[in-house]
Amino acid sequence: MVINYNSALELRAFLEQEKLGMQKKFGQNFLVNPQIRQSLVQELGAQAGDEVWEIGPGLGAMTALLLEKGLKVKAFEIDHGFIRVLKKIYCENDCFNLVEGDVLKTWTSHSKPQFLLGNLPYNVAAALLADFIEKGCIFSRMVVTVQKEVALRMAAKAGSADYSSFSVMCASVYRVKPLMVIKPSSFYPQPNVDSMGVLLESNGSEAHPVVFYQLVRSLFASRRKTVKNNLTTFLSSRFGKLQTQDICDSVLRENSLNGNERAEKLDYGTFLSLAKSIQNVRL
Repeated sequence: MVINYNSALELRAFLEQEKLGMQKKFGQNFLVNPQIRQSLVQELGAQAGDEVWEIGPGLGAMTALLLEKGLKVKAFEIDHGFIRVLKKIYCENDCFNLVEGDVLKTWTSHSKPQFLLGNLPYNVAAALLADFIEKGCIFSRMVVTVQKEVALRMAAKAGSADYSSFSVMCASVYRVKPLMVIKPSSFYPQPNVDSMGVLLESNGSEAHPVVFYQLVRSLFASRRKTVKNNLTTFLSSRFGKLQTQDICDSVLRENSLNGNERAEKLDYGTFLSLAKSIQNVRL
């Protein structure tokens, strides 16, 4: 079975021949630009013999490049039609391992390698990356293609318009480097928005307090509210209303905050320091 991954017309003909449909719910878009595919694999930096997780291999365009480099590929695919094609193409390759089903439900059953590559579906990209981070599944290097809006959030700094709880989560474990904007014409079918390739390198950060990610989400939950108001709500759920005010004032004072700040103005280091203060509270 031979597929021309560089031609939208030939991909369309192949899909019709194999009676395969593109399912919008899976956010399927094939990257038909060979230069960009090569660049993304190159940025991953994996060497022959390394294992890599590939998320959403589709018909195997990126898979082929990974295997050509001598990598051991564990591919996660949800579409039954694409799974059938992948099995036909790669079933005899000992370096290829296919995991069928929703990656959000299956990845926890597998040992994490150092590398991950993925042309991530727009509808699950942020949720999947956040799930990895919160559960401590940190890769040495990840190269992902995501919607440009998501990429900007991943790389955003405190005080910028794109800064969010997701930005803090990414900064907590990765150095985030946008690689290139990918225009809709580089995909089949063409999406309605620009995409972006992103490199995430582990920053070797220390283990975070148990409350860290819960705190980050809580302080961003009501963006119009001050840090003090959101922190009070968060602390109340942990320590009860009677002691919350004293604890809140103490935590803010310890971190040189007056409480009138907004979450989008706090950098990662401040969130980490707040979490450590809360973790150390003794009643």
